[in-house]
Amino acid sequence: MRVLLAGATGVIGRELLPLLRREKHHVTALVRRPDSDLEADAVVAADLLDAPGLTAAVAAAKPEVVVHQVTALRPVSGDTRWEVFERTAHVRRVGTANLVDAARKAGARRIVAQSIAFATTPEGGPLLDENAPLYVDAPDAMWSMTVRAVADLEATVLGAEDIAPIVLRYGSLYGQYTQYDASGAIGQAVRLGRLPLVGDGCGLTSFVQVRDAALAAALAVGHTASGVFNIVDNEPTPAHSWLPGYAELLGAPEPKRIPLELGERLLGWYGAYQQTGQRGADNAKARAELGWRPTVSCWRDGVCEVVR
Repeated sequence: MRVLLAGATGVIGRELLPLLRREKHHVTALVRRPDSDLEADAVVAADLLDAPGLTAAVAAAKPEVVVHQVTALRPVSGDTRWEVFERTAHVRRVGTANLVDAARKAGARRIVAQSIAFATTPEGGPLLDENAPLYVDAPDAMWSMTVRAVADLEATVLGAEDIAPIVLRYGSLYGQYTQYDASGAIGQAVRLGRLPLVGDGCGLTSFVQVRDAALAAALAVGHTASGVFNIVDNEPTPAHSWLPGYAELLGAPEPKRIPLELGERLLGWYGAYQQTGQRGADNAKARAELGWRPTVSCWRDGVCEVVR
């Protein structure tokens, strides 16, 4: 099939591009700037926020399937944390709408888009499925903005019923080029003893190895299913387990324990919430309806490979 991959140079795109080509798809990489190092069948350049330019680029690719893996989380020099998340929210809202419109105009018959599995309201649990409401009214302005943009992205994609939409809600990504890489932001914070364990540490994180996330996207390209699917590993893990365990694997100091109030001051609202209140995600629907299964069932097994 002819596939347009938007976000081919991102964390997922790096893994997904060779997977799609290995399956004999003709892959056109959509990037903001031409990149001669991409091993794609073709490359087109456009910004998701430039609707006319994007429409022309997508039309040139003549895709049967459009895969949306674009975020704007890579900081630009001088950016504040708020600016990074605000820009990503804008891309999720406006850029996604532009891409869906361009895909439709180009005659695509399917769209696959990424979302996040940890944006659900922390009610019930401990594991939440795809029917759980999104946390759009979170008490933190930055997280509320993020989740509202995720909700808009999902509504835009799922509203394109004429092009068989599918949304993949990835868990917390770990592996090469992610924050949880040993050289990533979280890996370095743990290595240096700068990521404390907050409160009771009972908040659950559903991880997924980045290659497993890419495998799910590759599977979705040729599948007939539509709707929302959690793409997470089999063992959602509380912070009081994964954080000290990760420190041990890195040969780092044991994380200091601090109260919730101090955790919110040091890590921000979301950093403390992840460790104390976040729910895990259930992958049963993806297993049953997509036939997807993580090749790495537990974060520890995958992180061991990175650390060694």
